[in-house]
Amino acid sequence: MEQNQNQNQGQQQRPFRGGRRDSKPFKRDEDSKLLDLARVSRVAAGGRRFRFRALVVVGDKKGNIGIGMGKGADVAQSMEKAARKARKHMFTVPLQGETIPHEVEAKFGASRLLLKPATQGKGVVAGGVVRIICERAGIKQVAGKFLTRSKNKLNNAMVTIKALQKLRMYSRQRDNSAIPETYATPRNPSQS
Repeated sequence: MEQNQNQNQGQQQRPFRGGRRDSKPFKRDEDSKLLDLARVSRVAAGGRRFRFRALVVVGDKKGNIGIGMGKGADVAQSMEKAARKARKHMFTVPLQGETIPHEVEAKFGASRLLLKPATQGKGVVAGGVVRIICERAGIKQVAGKFLTRSKNKLNNAMVTIKALQKLRMYSRQRDNSAIPETYATPRNPSQS
């Protein structure tokens, strides 16, 4: 034992090379919400193996939003994985005051969604996951309508994110032609 300690004293320790990329502490200004929790299974020899699938949305109510899905052996593990993925894939939604700049339609899987800007005082006129995602993104005046009857929360959440990513801010030129000014952009964690 003493011989090992003597050998280790002669060696220099490695310099610190940095930790994992996602080892940043949880930011308090980001609000996370569990959208869906499901027990999923796969069939293997000897029976079914069960895991949990969590769908989490993370937003700061200032235009930054992200969604993540994680699977794990228990609920806490799947929620942590989902929240980590949501923070990793955050993007900025272009806002015009408290609403979205224009009408947008999106499709994901069997879900189709229409989002329209709403006037002041209307609030979020949408249900289910659309309401939760818009509130976490900081959109206070919006109208949303599913054009399909899909009740799949995962697809409905993904189509909402896809619709928000399609948003553009337009500026007018002298000849009244609209040119894109701002796009929905991925948020760089080092800037915040």
